[in-house]
Amino acid sequence: MVHLVYCDDKEKVLEKILDGSKTMIIRAAAGRKIPHSRVFEGETLYFMKKGTAKISATATVKSVQNYVKLTEEQIDDILEENQFKLNLSRKQQERWRKKCICLVEFQYTKRIEPLDFYRQSNMDDWLIFEKIEDVVVGTSIPYNYEKSRF
Repeated sequence: MVHLVYCDDKEKVLEKILDGSKTMIIRAAAGRKIPHSRVFEGETLYFMKKGTAKISATATVKSVQNYVKLTEEQIDDILEENQFKLNLSRKQQERWRKKCICLVEFQYTKRIEPLDFYRQSNMDDWLIFEKIEDVVVGTSIPYNYEKSRF
């Protein structure tokens, strides 16, 4: 599988990924939500800066940590332990303080020739596909949530 990850433009997430100061992505929610338990070592991540409609970087998943039913203390420990990879601002640390956390560490990050993203109305900030061409202008297919179900 391949994964398309929206990067927060205000927090300059893509810039941190490309300069190497961020080597881990976090997604968290009150309950399990994509990509929790749906991303695996060796898979490909594609990154897109939110608001640009341009897929502009790629990386390979190095490791994944999935957590559920965390206590406040456990959340603090996980965020603190991984901060050097996550490189989260104070605001982001508050945003991701949830009971279910998915941490995705990546490697071999590289900038790619931008691909035009074909946005459909029902998409989230993390998408899972068979191949990236499924969401590129000219080769896209209608997105369904088959790969995203628990």
